[in-house]
Amino acid sequence: MTAELGSPETGRETGAAEVAGPSAGFTAGLTDRTAAGIAAAVRRDIRSGALPPGARLPTVREVARELRVSPATVTQAWRALAATGAIVARGRAGTFVGGTAPDPPSAGRYQRLRPSSDDAFAIDLSRGVPDPALLPDLTAALRVLADDPAIDRLSATYLGSAILPELETLVRADWPWRAERFTVVDGAIDAVDRLLAAHVRFGDAVLVENPCFPPFLDLLARLGARTVPVRLDESGPLPVELAAAVAASAPVALLLQPRAQNPTGAALTARRARELAGVLAGTGVVVIEDDHSAGIAGTPLRSLGARLPRQTVHIRSYSKSHGADLRLAVAGGPAELLDPVIERRLLGPGWTSRLLQRVLVHMLTDHDARRAVGTARAVYRARGEALRAALARRGTALPRGDGINLWLPVADENAALVSLAAAGVKAAPGGPFEVTDHPPIAHLRITVAALAEAGIDRLAGQLVTAAAAAPAYRRVRRS
Repeated sequence: MTAELGSPETGRETGAAEVAGPSAGFTAGLTDRTAAGIAAAVRRDIRSGALPPGARLPTVREVARELRVSPATVTQAWRALAATGAIVARGRAGTFVGGTAPDPPSAGRYQRLRPSSDDAFAIDLSRGVPDPALLPDLTAALRVLADDPAIDRLSATYLGSAILPELETLVRADWPWRAERFTVVDGAIDAVDRLLAAHVRFGDAVLVENPCFPPFLDLLARLGARTVPVRLDESGPLPVELAAAVAASAPVALLLQPRAQNPTGAALTARRARELAGVLAGTGVVVIEDDHSAGIAGTPLRSLGARLPRQTVHIRSYSKSHGADLRLAVAGGPAELLDPVIERRLLGPGWTSRLLQRVLVHMLTDHDARRAVGTARAVYRARGEALRAALARRGTALPRGDGINLWLPVADENAALVSLAAAGVKAAPGGPFEVTDHPPIAHLRITVAALAEAGIDRLAGQLVTAAAAAPAYRRVRRS
């Protein structure tokens, strides 16, 4: 990288193309004033033509003054953009938009006619959601529902079980053990929230995977619980660490993702499940299993409930397989653990819409819907494997994981995010997933669900570049 990109001031060259000025260009209305946000905004304007090839950018100091940020922040954005070829430094003449737009239009004329999105990123790998194009057809289920003679009865009653008998029959058929009680709640996080509220008190210790799904940590913080991290590998939590945590903290619960662990993609093997169950047997620790990717996960389910049926509640979510707006998850386990949740819920929402449960019953039994879920599972696995293979060809080997996320190690989280932003790519920072401060290795979470096959090889190169990116200035850690 040339030194000019790091200089707060650059010279002016007579006759060179000019942008209208900081306030009239990408800085106008910019809300994300981090280095990643600035880089993404410049990238967006280059792609849209608002900053044409050859246009001169304002100086680092001008942009910093306009945005009221540190010049070092702008410098980091400029360097990341230059690394992609989006901008070019010409010594004291200034910094200019590259000769050609880095990404040519990937679609036809109609796509180019559509209004540009407010999102500055061409590729969003940050959301952790399924590909909408791979979800089953909801309209077919709704048509069947319209002709169902039981609908009037369902929509008029406040009575009845929280779970439709037809749905309970379906889930019992392939539940990992003969659970005593079943109920339906509004998604997996709702189930975890209600189970924690019923069984965890202020000051209680709760075991969590490290890294962990961030909402779990937020829920525990609101309860005033003590989070006890347990490291994991590609096969799940490490038995030795779990045993040490149980002995040291006397926990009341364990939050566990048995497969497609978010963010790492780890999945319990049969051996690991036996080892973990052996550690927890006789402890009274309530095991709350979140199978959030049921249906689209590629590995077999290994539930601790098969060995610890009296202390395990298993949650099966249908959000990623059938649609998040159904707001449906089934929880199954011992009555002692689930009845407090069911009884408390009667005082609030009462139950989850039985009409939506009827829609789910149709999709679980309809041939076309079942085939769509199977296709999605195969496509997600293929996309993840293709990206892992492309990364491996560039010297970055990742463990084989399950689900729609990859856990990418990087030299510096912020520098990696800025590097990707300069390439028009958005990823999720790894920090919110980490239970402990200052993890030894920084990471990004990459969601592969909607990756286009044609762009995987190029994306792998951008990810490798981002993983190696170093911060533009040294950070000072304060104890």
